[in-house]
Amino acid sequence: MDTLLSRLPALPDLSRLRGRRARLVRRWLAAALLLAGLLLLIHPASARGAPGTATVVSARDLPAGATLRAADLRLADLPDGVRPAGALGRIDEAAGRLLSGAARAGEPLTDARVLGIPGAGESGRAAVPVRLADAGVADLLRPGQHVDVVAAPDALHPASVLAEDVSVVTVSRPETGGGRMLGPSDKGPLVLLSLPVSVATQVAATSLERPVTVTLR
Repeated sequence: MDTLLSRLPALPDLSRLRGRRARLVRRWLAAALLLAGLLLLIHPASARGAPGTATVVSARDLPAGATLRAADLRLADLPDGVRPAGALGRIDEAAGRLLSGAARAGEPLTDARVLGIPGAGESGRAAVPVRLADAGVADLLRPGQHVDVVAAPDALHPASVLAEDVSVVTVSRPETGGGRMLGPSDKGPLVLLSLPVSVATQVAATSLERPVTVTLR
């Protein structure tokens, strides 16, 4: 029977409206939680309300002995509770210096991990390249390591310590097989050492006349 009520538009299903609204609220909540998680990853210290300090970290994986460039570094806010002692706080404190050991991307850099380049702002120091008599010794050396420089004996001179407690700056790859003494015509591995100026000339001159090696500290 055609009545006035039958001609009115059908009313929406209220239960269906409630279901759609609940799904919409859940989606908004999920999106808000995802956004909050991203903010925590990008700004961990400030997002959690923990005090943070700008810290120099490696922007990518870096090898030992690398000369650091500004592009290799970035600043990150680290909570004071996890920030390592001696951490650098400015890019210019690390740029231009040598990395004493390999660093992973995002690793904080401290004053113990970077070395000044001798002769470039370090008063009283000089860089001396020395070829080692024993190629195998170079495999044991790492940038930042401290060694003593020793000259081998010859017909006119006994074995002698040329310099004590000097720093290894860089180490080249051996040009011959390791583990044997090199002959006069061989070129040993080249090691760049940071030495006091007072002994740098003597070490450089002696290394040209006599076989030289280092002892590890």
